[in-house]
Amino acid sequence: MIKKAIASLCLLPLLFVSACGASPEGSGKTQVRIGYFPNIIHPQALILKHEKTPEAFWGDRCNVSWTSFNAGPAEIEALFAGEIDIGYMGPGPAINANVKSGGDVKIISNATNAGAVFLIRTDSGIASVSDLSDKKVAVPQLGNTQHLCLLSLLREHGQKPTDQGGDVTIRASSNADIVNLMDNKSIDAAVVPEPWGSVMEENGGAKILLDYDELFLNGEYPSALVVASSDFIKQHPDLVSDFLSMHKDATDFINEEEEDAQTIVNEEIQTATGKALDAALIERAFTRIKATDALNKEAIMYFASLSKEEGFTGKVPEENDVFYDESGQ
Repeated sequence: MIKKAIASLCLLPLLFVSACGASPEGSGKTQVRIGYFPNIIHPQALILKHEKTPEAFWGDRCNVSWTSFNAGPAEIEALFAGEIDIGYMGPGPAINANVKSGGDVKIISNATNAGAVFLIRTDSGIASVSDLSDKKVAVPQLGNTQHLCLLSLLREHGQKPTDQGGDVTIRASSNADIVNLMDNKSIDAAVVPEPWGSVMEENGGAKILLDYDELFLNGEYPSALVVASSDFIKQHPDLVSDFLSMHKDATDFINEEEEDAQTIVNEEIQTATGKALDAALIERAFTRIKATDALNKEAIMYFASLSKEEGFTGKVPEENDVFYDESGQ
């Protein structure tokens, strides 16, 4: 388990003492505040939090705190307000934060790829994306990863949403509400992240039209990224490097110890929501997610272009302004 990695890391405590300067409060400790979503698209965050990996690694040199969010905009606001230093979020919000901050929010790593599916109501009469005319399609949030994937699909099939003169109605609702909307036949289709796709399949009223590897770029696109504020990067580059190492260890753990990783993620979901997922359901959901710390910059910059074209951001940033380079650039 990842505790083994923690143990090996903690054999080197003296190497990183200089990384932790005095906090603004004068406590002698650096504050490291981490934001995340309590869902399976952010598995590294849930594992690091559950195992208290940063706390164990940094010991009494740093104060580590965790803040959960339910939507990207709230986490972006927390970044802008200086309330968190490092955050897990989707590529849409990450690009939005980078542009709105003038490059002061940097993408420092990938977390997961894919993990979203396109479902249709079993009696919707939809056989392909080309059949979405006069249909209602739900997404978790306008401008988020699933919404951008849907807009790309519509373009590919010559379709347009109603706000662009087309006849496909796009409705934004929370993932839990989308499940209910599908069950009561208020929508015809939905693009949702896991585990909600598996939940909707389990309910029996919806089926997969496009699986995780058919929705966009054969599944080789980011669903969760790690970002950090430029101030934190400049003041504590060693801490950022430490965190990236821990994040990589968590990524390796997910890929090498799948069953244990799923158990930990489910425990954290239960802690956050009060209810654990069915073990078979979470196992199915994990088959649609790829944990990787390798950035697909091309896919991220495509999201940036799409966000600009759809009016969610004011410009497409320069690639050098988006990504953090550990070499110091």
